[in-house]
Amino acid sequence: MRVRGIGRGLGALVTALVLVPGVVFADVKDGPHPFHGQHIEWEPCLEQDELAEAGPTEGDPDWRARLECGSVTVPVDHGDPEGELLELALIRQPAQGVSRGSLVFDFGGPGVSGIDTFLAGALPLGRGVRENFDLVSFDPRGVGDSGGFTCRGHADLDGLLARIRGMDPDDLPDRALEKLQRVAHAFTTGCVDAVGEDFLFNMGTVNVVRDLDLMRDALGEERLDYVGYSYGTSIGALYAEMYPERSGALVLDGAVAIDDDLITGTVEQTAGLQTSWEAFMAYCLDSAPECPFAGMETASEELATLLDGLDTEPLRVDGRDLDRYALLDLLRGSLHTEQLWPGTALLLAGLAGDERDGFVTDYLSSLRGDDADTPPGADEAAHIAVRCADHPRPTDIDDYLQGAREAEAASPLFGGTEVWRMLPCATWPDTEATPTGISAPMAPPILVVGTLGDPATPYTWARELTEQLGSARLLTYEGGGHTAYGAGRACVDNAVETYLLGGGLPGEDTTCPSVL
Repeated sequence: MRVRGIGRGLGALVTALVLVPGVVFADVKDGPHPFHGQHIEWEPCLEQDELAEAGPTEGDPDWRARLECGSVTVPVDHGDPEGELLELALIRQPAQGVSRGSLVFDFGGPGVSGIDTFLAGALPLGRGVRENFDLVSFDPRGVGDSGGFTCRGHADLDGLLARIRGMDPDDLPDRALEKLQRVAHAFTTGCVDAVGEDFLFNMGTVNVVRDLDLMRDALGEERLDYVGYSYGTSIGALYAEMYPERSGALVLDGAVAIDDDLITGTVEQTAGLQTSWEAFMAYCLDSAPECPFAGMETASEELATLLDGLDTEPLRVDGRDLDRYALLDLLRGSLHTEQLWPGTALLLAGLAGDERDGFVTDYLSSLRGDDADTPPGADEAAHIAVRCADHPRPTDIDDYLQGAREAEAASPLFGGTEVWRMLPCATWPDTEATPTGISAPMAPPILVVGTLGDPATPYTWARELTEQLGSARLLTYEGGGHTAYGAGRACVDNAVETYLLGGGLPGEDTTCPSVL
């Protein structure tokens, strides 16, 4: 099923709407929004031939057959309901018992498609949640079937970042910095050409939250019950501030630093990635069945030797050469899923033993996965658009150069590439800013989940968000991986689902031990 994309004006909206004269539409909090009152027409997401091709899903063979798709219409600019309209794609897995309402999921990014996540397979949730809730997700504005777009120039930006990767920021010649600026600006121009400045102006989280409240209303819910992962925690936290009286149970797993400027946040993420890598090395040395490292003091040097070997003779995986940076990207990805750590330790042990086929190539192929259905650059376009909209962004390349230096110091292994990736924001068009200093003391109790070894959202961010909201409690998972709920950690899952089903928050300072 595909949604219609962007339409024009209220006349394009077939659902009956209540128009409220004199309302400042962008900031409606109390009273009806002019786009309230919609009815979602649900229909099967997949035809019978598509179901047969996709096959059964692990853990729930009929998951895809039960999926229903629909859409909700929103204004691109909530302050201009007579302007461009956008249909947001929704997906639903109906409750397997008597439904008590909807539980909405956002899987982060920015840029992750909720539609694709649901279609990929059954969510590993407890029986009580699956029986009591209609599980709902969506593609946020600018993502996937909700007006997703790509930016001309993304390939040039990726190619240039690959060429300078591993270079000390202070060794970059002036001509390289000038080319970085040109290529980054060309990416920005490509985004403007793709969707226009007005659309980019309204891509930020503040408008995703406004969209989410229209979804809540269309779902027929008085309060929003919600699980947000990673960037989805920003959406949930801002919803609690903007609509405390419409907030229900909110789970914010893998908190993002909301108030950081663009470069500071990226440097802190890189430092968190290094912390996660060190946690993996500690696991490898202490618990893994095989580990190529002699000790923490020598592990970096031993890994460097392994990577040098790939530069000399790249591995051939799925018909493509795999060099040091391709391996580092796959290692970085494996840190996000703690259950992969034993296999990753075996992979490194095999590479250190000069194994170049069998388990080594099979495992690398599984880490690489299959992203053939994702248009090149689509995830990157939405990710950068939201990051540029949500955070103060420097315009001087010297600030990005300094950020790259700081990231390199925080993690010599992974370096400052992610800081340079944000350089298009230096010339990004104006956007509606996300409010800073978010707090939600009037919202119902909120559950924040933080993981000590999270490679993408450092644990300190979970502590900061808990304190900032004023109505939240922190549940700590003492292991690794990016986010913790729904990943086979019984202690975390039980605490979260007790809360979602009305059993209240866990106690102060509750921790769950690592499963490894």
